[in-house]
Amino acid sequence: MDRRKFIKQTALTGAGLTLPNTLVSCNDNNNDASEVETNAIVNTKNVPLVIATWHVKEATAKAMQVLQAGGNALDAVEQGCRVEEANEKGQSVGKGGLPDRDGNVTLDACIMDKYGNCGSVVYLQNITHAVSVARKVMEDTPHVMLAGEGAKQFAISKGFKPENLLTEASKVAWEKWKVEAEYQPIINIENHDTIGMLAIDKNGDISGACTTSGLAYKMGGRVGDSPIIGSGLFVDNEIGACVATGLGEEVVKTVGSFLVVELMRQGKSPQQACEEAIKRIVNKPNSDYKNFQVGYIAVNKKGKTGSYSIHQWFSMTKFQNNVNEQIQSDYYNKV
Repeated sequence: MDRRKFIKQTALTGAGLTLPNTLVSCNDNNNDASEVETNAIVNTKNVPLVIATWHVKEATAKAMQVLQAGGNALDAVEQGCRVEEANEKGQSVGKGGLPDRDGNVTLDACIMDKYGNCGSVVYLQNITHAVSVARKVMEDTPHVMLAGEGAKQFAISKGFKPENLLTEASKVAWEKWKVEAEYQPIINIENHDTIGMLAIDKNGDISGACTTSGLAYKMGGRVGDSPIIGSGLFVDNEIGACVATGLGEEVVKTVGSFLVVELMRQGKSPQQACEEAIKRIVNKPNSDYKNFQVGYIAVNKKGKTGSYSIHQWFSMTKFQNNVNEQIQSDYYNKV
């Protein structure tokens, strides 16, 4: 299922639609709570490894190509995310992304390496490869995050070429929205999404990246979880890593990706950690979880993976042991 259509379809889960058990995977997860140790030894049979949110086999293939050529995990996640940023038909990341209410395509991205270094850009306009700008922020400035016009001017100073990111297809969709849609966002209808990617290289080192054009037709200036370290992405090279997708506001409220990694530090498997983080959202007082979606993917130092979401149809792409596959995630709301 297309990841944009997915958010709309989650509204149907309340009608009792469920996947057959044969189509739901726990991603080779082990429910032994003692599976992970703080200084876990890398299982060389499980690396190199790439996982990403949604059905993005071309992106994971590019990342694995980098790893198999001897590249490191940081290069892999950057190059993998750039594939989707250049995919105009995707309409959710980079060029061709759906704009805000004023017709501006604004991008958010972050990246994090094995040392815990990180870089981020928010509300970046007219630059396709936000993830690469985020890496430049990490490597070439004393800062973690640059925003708006400052981020754009920094990107240009680093050789990135400005271009119009509003494609004709996205412009047509925006024009239609202005006529038909309500001003307030309608969750599950006015869709949005992200590519988040995690990789482990042959040395067992982990890096991650996350990039998005955010909520379609959002208020100008809105920023979700994707560029926020600890919310949309977190990497701890001793433990593992996590990346989030879905309604960013809800991820930010629980610092979701950091939470998943800390749960793995406490001994939970990646699958258990993702499930617990989702439950933290749905069990909040007055949670409106039936009307929005959040999903997590995670990997630990041993190369074990997990994924979990609130509603059906979230998926993870996983490239491991020469197999590049889409895996349907298990989910909370099976009613």
